[in-house]
Amino acid sequence: MLGKPIVMLDFETTGLSPDMGDRITEVAALRIADGRVVERFVSLVNCGVRIPPFITSLTGISQQMVDTAPPASEVVPQLLEFIGGDALSAHNASFDEKFLKAESARQGLAPLHEATVCSLKLSRRVFPKLPSYKLGQLSGQLGIRFRSAAHRAESDAEVAAEVLLHIGRHIAQRYGIASVDPALLVSVNKLAAAKVDAWLLKQSPQPG
Repeated sequence: MLGKPIVMLDFETTGLSPDMGDRITEVAALRIADGRVVERFVSLVNCGVRIPPFITSLTGISQQMVDTAPPASEVVPQLLEFIGGDALSAHNASFDEKFLKAESARQGLAPLHEATVCSLKLSRRVFPKLPSYKLGQLSGQLGIRFRSAAHRAESDAEVAAEVLLHIGRHIAQRYGIASVDPALLVSVNKLAAAKVDAWLLKQSPQPG
């Protein structure tokens, strides 16, 4: 299950939009293979910007923490090397991917990941009747606990990875699909929720 590697990414940032000048303050990238996290890259990031007080209040990341952290010019190339050509995942992937692309472009680089899986969209399609798909509420509904404080990159990435693995196990068990790979999850991501069950049934091994 999830035999092909997929990297779960989470950024903490100074705001919502790199186009408005917001930057990353922390990154966690966890490589998932063979049904578990097998490797991780985690770092605070000094982007030379001021941390808004509400961000410090939310995340616990202070100005001093980022001022003494490695610079983006060091962290971002290392992050891209870590991800390599594996598939990428994030909870609300459009947010993290736009920061990944923006920070990479600042360094004259480009991400090389082969595909992107949004665990938030995936959760909506595979479990369409849950009351909330925000990571904190979703994880609780699936029986997944935060091991440390939320709104820190590694903690959020760990929980999102567990959500993705939970979805993979659910698909494998319900539909008898032995290898739930990133390509299958990308396909599910693109479907309307009402069509997911029928589509996955078609992927199941045929009897006899």
